Amino acid sequence: MSSHAVRLEAAGAAVTVVSAERAVTAWTGRYAGPWWNAAEVSPESVCAGPLVTASVDRSAYDDLAFAVTQAPHTSTTYARERMLVAGDVSAGVIRAVTSGSGLAYRSEPSAGSLAVVGRRVEDVATATARLAREVVRGVLLRDGWSVLHASAVVRDSRVVLTLGSKGAGKTTTALALAHRYRLGLLANDRVFVRLAGNGGVDVLPWPAAAAVGLGLLDALGWFDVARERLEAGEELHPTQKQQVTEALLAGGRTPLWEGGKELKAQIFPDQFSRWFGLALATRGQAAALVFPRVEAGVVPAVEDRGRALEDGDFMSGATEDRYPDVLGLVRVDGGGVPGARREVARRLAGLPHHEVVLGHDLAANADLLAKVTGCA
Repeated sequence: MSSHAVRLEAAGAAVTVVSAERAVTAWTGRYAGPWWNAAEVSPESVCAGPLVTASVDRSAYDDLAFAVTQAPHTSTTYARERMLVAGDVSAGVIRAVTSGSGLAYRSEPSAGSLAVVGRRVEDVATATARLAREVVRGVLLRDGWSVLHASAVVRDSRVVLTLGSKGAGKTTTALALAHRYRLGLLANDRVFVRLAGNGGVDVLPWPAAAAVGLGLLDALGWFDVARERLEAGEELHPTQKQQVTEALLAGGRTPLWEGGKELKAQIFPDQFSRWFGLALATRGQAAALVFPRVEAGVVPAVEDRGRALEDGDFMSGATEDRYPDVLGLVRVDGGGVPGARREVARRLAGLPHHEVVLGHDLAANADLLAKVTGCA
């Protein structure tokens, strides 16, 4: 059986994904390619560097899953699912299984080798893309990059970073600016940052599906576009709840909630450009920091709450609870090398800071943001 391969690269960090299923390698390229470099390569040319092999093989899955359960193992939560893990980095080989999604893993961290085996193509494709990203993340972090919890837009290589906790308005800020002022969208929720040779801070994207509420889709003028695409047979990311898909198809623009959490559309990176006409940026240098809060009915304005960059704005092992490094792919703190992170924080702290309160008028929000950040 012939194999297919795709190579991902970002700032010198690279990983190759090989699979007999073209759908798997295509998914990885689609997921990360719009923000990182992704290229199909010959499987025979792969001879060095981190490697992820992915296969859809029920028998191989059963064998690996059985090996995990028969060995001493621990239990953790990974991607919101129970995972059994046998072995650790010191043992050289780590095996794991998530029975709910029918996926099993064999990782050799020192060799840079990871095998993903599963029962269904879509589950294998989704996991492989996520784990290939984790491999690149590990290389970048060990090379001195850090991960900042921020959205980002770019104009002329100048990056505006928007920071805040969940619900602060990072997505609203980035999409409002990118849509109204045709800025490049660099990231929706987090970015890689590292001190540059000129004393600035380089910024790289973190490829990920973006969660956009129905109300925000409507305010951006994208709701009907998404509905038409779905009616034509296209799909959003499979992590999207079925209720959201049904609401989009039915024309329901009212935000959906479940257990106090808003249910949102999950948009692939390439859909921002293909569906909605946004340009995706691939890097830049930090120029300004925005700290928003959103309040219904207010007129957008600058305010002073004393907010500044904090340690909590950097992702760390403690805050990466959704994807703990149980497979040994990262092998450093989730936020990067502490010394490098401190230097980045020092430099970012010296950039212009803008605290703003935003309402639900996206045009007014964007106009204020563009004015205070110099993006107009």
